[in-house]
Amino acid sequence: MFVMFEGGGNVPVQLAIAKRLVARGHAAHVLADAPLREQALAAGCTFATFPTAPAQNFRDREADRVRDWSIANPMKQLARVASELVFGPAERYARDVLAEIERHPTDAIAVDCLLFGAMVGAERSGLPTAQLHHIPFSWPTRGVPPFGLGLHPARGPLGRFRDRMLGAITTRTFERNGLPPVNAARVALGMQPLASVFEQAKRQDRVLVLTSKRFDFAGHVELPANVVHVGPQLDDPAWVAPWTSPWTADDQRPLVLVALGSTFQNQGSITQRVIDALGSLPVRGLVTLGGVLSPSDFVLPPNVSAVGSAPHQTVMPLARAVVAHGGHGTVMKALSYGKPLLCVPLGRDQADNAARVEVAGAGLRASAKASASTLRTAIVRLIDEPSYAERAKEMADDIARDVAADRAVAELESLPRSTGRRLPVLATLADTVCP
Repeated sequence: MFVMFEGGGNVPVQLAIAKRLVARGHAAHVLADAPLREQALAAGCTFATFPTAPAQNFRDREADRVRDWSIANPMKQLARVASELVFGPAERYARDVLAEIERHPTDAIAVDCLLFGAMVGAERSGLPTAQLHHIPFSWPTRGVPPFGLGLHPARGPLGRFRDRMLGAITTRTFERNGLPPVNAARVALGMQPLASVFEQAKRQDRVLVLTSKRFDFAGHVELPANVVHVGPQLDDPAWVAPWTSPWTADDQRPLVLVALGSTFQNQGSITQRVIDALGSLPVRGLVTLGGVLSPSDFVLPPNVSAVGSAPHQTVMPLARAVVAHGGHGTVMKALSYGKPLLCVPLGRDQADNAARVEVAGAGLRASAKASASTLRTAIVRLIDEPSYAERAKEMADDIARDVAADRAVAELESLPRSTGRRLPVLATLADTVCP
């Protein structure tokens, strides 16, 4: 059973795994927010909604309960996400998971990494459980910069001191907002309280990190034995519309793809500045708006086309460079095709992904407040300086090996055997958000 929420990029990567499991003869059931019904059914899954947990929909500005995009301070953003989604509703998510197991008998559970309450319920059920970690590994880890700040790995004593100090601040934020509701849920269900909220995240049989080990800073340090990098999941969302190029086949101008997210993050202004930057260059610009903004919201120069959505697996091979918000799914798709990136982080895990792109040498980062002139200069560098594409192509080779191995499916299929329990039917509880 997959347990997930409507968080944008977290959904297609989890449903991609469910779809492949169904193709291999397993039964996959999804417990999630109501807007995900059609996507789950399209993946071949059965579906149920949370009966009591708060409805989430990061793709709808009006329905979005978290609204972290309305907060400028990164620590306050983390606190809002923690209280409204990750930890605050823990008991309701836990009880919903247990109730669904009663209604829909389940042999194993796959839980979104952001739904700590669902993890509590899965643990209470005693069923084999995997956590689907759909961003680079984000637990506090020695040798890895603290989550959410977009830092490069520490160099020398000052860098390690930086990580200790900033890590202590971010950890306190999570503990203060997370430990009380998680422990309240555990006690209500007859379970022992924990000393740290991160203990809850470590109690699954497997933690499957859905990214390239080479890309992830945590892929280069020692991790707990149950943490496995299984590679990115590259499927496009089921809601993406077909796309036909508005340009003639003989148009040789470089194509620059712009993809600033499939959830609302107040990205209208930066989108227009990217459009303005492209309008002054001898390129073709394709702006995909993720279904959350409309082409009519923007002033488009003749060389730029804007669409509500387009399949990235169709467009990415044609692009010379990609301008993205730094969401993990878009970054992985661009790198899988060897395309250099200009990352313009808007929040959440996006600055961390941008830092990993920079360290890999596969792209650049710009502020969401950057001027059209600054953005133009960065785009020109990606097109004219071959080193960025060369490093992106090196990453593409690693990602291709990840895709061929399909370790996510293999790990889930082996989960019952590894815990001494049989799996006649696979059910996955998955939460969906995205970075």
